Amino acid sequence: MVDSTFPPAPASSAATPSDPAPRPQEGSLTSPLANRRTFLTGAAAVTALTFLPAALRGSQAYADSPADYPEYPYPTTKIGAYDEYYRGQFHFSSRIGWMNDINGPLYYRGTYHMFYQHNPHGLVWDTMHWGHATSPDLVHWTQQAVALEPGVQPGNLWSGAGVVDKHNVTGLKKGPDDPIVVFTGTGGVLMDYSTDGARTFTSYGNGRVVAAPPAASTDSRDPKVLWDEAHQKWVMVFWSNEGGNGYDIYTSTNLLDWTYASRLTADWLFECPDMYPMRVDGGSTVKWVINAASTKYVVGDFDGTHFTTDWTAPQQMDVGRNAYAGQVFNDMPDGRIVQMAWQQGNFGTVWTGNATFPAELRLVTTPAGLRVTRQPIAEIASLRTGGRTWSDRMISADPAGNPLAGISADGYEVIAEFDTTSASATSFGVRVHTYADGTGNADVVYDLTRQTLMGTAMPPVNGRVKIRVLVDRGQLEVFGNDGLFSSSNNLDFDPALAARGIAVHAEGGRVRLVSLQFHELRRAWPDFIPTTNPGSNIAGPWQAHGGTWKDLADGNKATAHGQGFYLGAQSGTDFRYEADVSLDGAAAAGLTFRADATARHHYTATLDAAQGGQVTLWRPGAVLATHTARIDPKKSHHLAVTAVGPHLQVFLDGAPAPVIDVTDTTYGSGLFGLNVQDGAATLRNANAGLLSDLTGDWQLLDGSIWTDTPAGRRGWATADGFLLNSATGSDFSYEADLSLGSAVAIGLTFRADATASGHYTANINTSGGGQIKLWRPGLDIATHSTPITPGQTYHLKVVAEGARLRVFLGDDPNPVIDALDSTYGSGRFGINVFSGAATFQQAELTQGRPPAFTTNLAGPWHTVSGAWAATADGQQGAAPGDGFSLSSSSGTDFRYEADLSLGSAAAAGLTFRADATASAHYTANINTSGGGQIKLWRPGQDIATYATPVDPQKSYHLKVVTSGPRIQVFLGDGTAPVIDVTDTTYGSGLLGLNVYDGAMTAQNAEVH
Repeated sequence: MVDSTFPPAPASSAATPSDPAPRPQEGSLTSPLANRRTFLTGAAAVTALTFLPAALRGSQAYADSPADYPEYPYPTTKIGAYDEYYRGQFHFSSRIGWMNDINGPLYYRGTYHMFYQHNPHGLVWDTMHWGHATSPDLVHWTQQAVALEPGVQPGNLWSGAGVVDKHNVTGLKKGPDDPIVVFTGTGGVLMDYSTDGARTFTSYGNGRVVAAPPAASTDSRDPKVLWDEAHQKWVMVFWSNEGGNGYDIYTSTNLLDWTYASRLTADWLFECPDMYPMRVDGGSTVKWVINAASTKYVVGDFDGTHFTTDWTAPQQMDVGRNAYAGQVFNDMPDGRIVQMAWQQGNFGTVWTGNATFPAELRLVTTPAGLRVTRQPIAEIASLRTGGRTWSDRMISADPAGNPLAGISADGYEVIAEFDTTSASATSFGVRVHTYADGTGNADVVYDLTRQTLMGTAMPPVNGRVKIRVLVDRGQLEVFGNDGLFSSSNNLDFDPALAARGIAVHAEGGRVRLVSLQFHELRRAWPDFIPTTNPGSNIAGPWQAHGGTWKDLADGNKATAHGQGFYLGAQSGTDFRYEADVSLDGAAAAGLTFRADATARHHYTATLDAAQGGQVTLWRPGAVLATHTARIDPKKSHHLAVTAVGPHLQVFLDGAPAPVIDVTDTTYGSGLFGLNVQDGAATLRNANAGLLSDLTGDWQLLDGSIWTDTPAGRRGWATADGFLLNSATGSDFSYEADLSLGSAVAIGLTFRADATASGHYTANINTSGGGQIKLWRPGLDIATHSTPITPGQTYHLKVVAEGARLRVFLGDDPNPVIDALDSTYGSGRFGINVFSGAATFQQAELTQGRPPAFTTNLAGPWHTVSGAWAATADGQQGAAPGDGFSLSSSSGTDFRYEADLSLGSAAAAGLTFRADATASAHYTANINTSGGGQIKLWRPGQDIATYATPVDPQKSYHLKVVTSGPRIQVFLGDGTAPVIDVTDTTYGSGLLGLNVYDGAMTAQNAEVH
């Protein structure tokens, strides 16, 4: 029954890929080559070179039992799905498990369906199912449920085909959908069909063989079925081993009853045949193509029963290491021939194998005869972003001439055209995944002397060489001269950011680059971005940047190889952020904060398994601090971070004292997130909220609702609502940041009883356009009018000393309210909200006599040098030399006075008519020189002195009066100046304080 025979392909002087090994036979279990990860360098396209050290990537994982990996439905969470290192972002791979041959690709009513050989139970070949994915455009694929399952559909569900029965020739139609019919099986072809648009499949005849192989064969499989329009019949072709490798051809009119027609034999006709008609050069002449699983093919004619050709040897459609079992889509709406193939060898922690990017096939006339070309489908344009073009450049080995210098990407398309007619270079091409030193992970090289691209013959066309490169994490596809060359490869590209460069280069001379295009290619996978994260109060959408993140009831189970980040959509500046972290098997896990949207900039506090256990605070490029701690990887530890400006603290397991306390100014605000490193970890209850040093318990009173948010604690009430802390006080300073939201008022409650029936409250409110109010039940004690804008944050501070109650707004050192009321002498602290929602943050309490610096000089004050702080006795300044603190008040003619106490300082004084840096100023001081004196000076000049005993522990009242160039200095209550001089150096400027060589205190600073 041998109708046509091809002789074995002759040996070629050019390197050609060897045929992939046969798939495992029924009942066997073999693993793919775990270390079949290769790099292409120069002409070594086939033999390839292993480039990366093994430490970059471990060997392939295997399932211990089917229970280790779910079958279907697939994992409901897609957080971080398809985002692992090496997994292509625009190449299809199965959501989980093993995939190999493409099966039955077809188009039906606006949707492309692709089936594939699949083991959803593990990462190696075993017990084949038919996986299923759909797409509206051949680019963006969505994983569907398993289509064919052993035990549900009978027989061995190995590779096969799929067609749409548009005219119901099977008679199987039951509703509005046309039957979708698929063919599979070994040792005889079986049929399954769907009457609901490929959602479910039913076995035809309970596994009845619809096409039996020749009796002389002992093995057969891989049916391909297509409609032969010219002869108005269905055609089936499958592999069998009758007398050696070959393909059997059958025909049918109803898809159910098949008649043997002919057989084609040749050694290379092994597994997964594909057969399809093509128009030569897009014209009216039609030829037929048959290709084997290896992508070897011949062009010939088909008369409805017999395929014939005058070719004596096949051509290789794809010369790469990783293209096998390609199939073209049936029922294409536009008549294109579109092929996808299996790219074997790629793997990750939850998947193995992927598909080539869909390629359009064309049959073209060349000087060597008819050839099939492969080019990425036009729909790739939907993924392009950030395109750039160049033209007419001279390229050499000099990296300064590389047009792509400075570009960093791991998913992109490069299209280059070179003019060889004037080239002096011996080779040229595109080097990908390059490092700063110019080396790279792969080099797509054209050898001008041999006229080969990556070791395969490809002569220039009209003196031009075109190279098109697709790079997609672990995938490299190269196309040459409009698809006359095609090479599909899975490679271990170094995923590091430092290895994402690209270079156009030439060796041995120069070559003219006619044109160059660069397009970064977006992720094609559907983004599932949750709006919430279980157990967290941080708003979404949440987005994974590395690793996989599975939702738990109150958090996440995270796994990553390397760094994995999971970022919310909410950002913060000052906050407390905390979570419960269990390392499980991870090297580290913890809290990320003040991050940018890419997680390239951030702070992260982690629990680390290293060094026997430690807490680490780090940012990219720097470990800020570590703390040795006993970290049990099987136990949940509570990790908390507080951030106030540059001040960062890390707390462990509820301890009141931080285990890390540092200052770092690199990042001032950013997103909240989570981090896992090298393994699996569990992170629960990730919440950001109130930053407060009130250590007591908070008590919610009836009539209000209070919740923690990253912006602080949010309160809501229809009337007055209170949240009280168990801490109490009599004399204190109590302050917080307040924001109204929809509320009429929010304020600081103090000296309250347990029910808030007795209390004082100082609030911000919108009455009369805005005001600050101090009130107690039954009495508005005082108000201060000032504009108040909902949504804006205001800093409010209350200072209570006996009956004296002062309220301060912002940084102003002068109170906006200063009142006396003795109704309540002590009580609880809390927060009050009225008629709506409002938020408070950074609640701080200082018990006892509060810091107090009385002054009418305008703030804010800024430190020029030295250290300055408010104390209970006033403003204290300390410096080893001169230290200056300047107010925002300035003047020309004025009276400026204050009480000064030297303490340990050598001098303390009043600075006036100063510039912002205090490099120009006058200062009148008290000092200990010569037993004591008053001195008026400016930089470079002691203007005048007055000798008088000075006691460092005593307070002295010093006053300066200026009128034009005349400057007078008074001591105590004296009416006559102790210094009276004229100096024209400075006419006006800022007012402030000065300390020299020690610590001093100033109080009651006033200007008039």
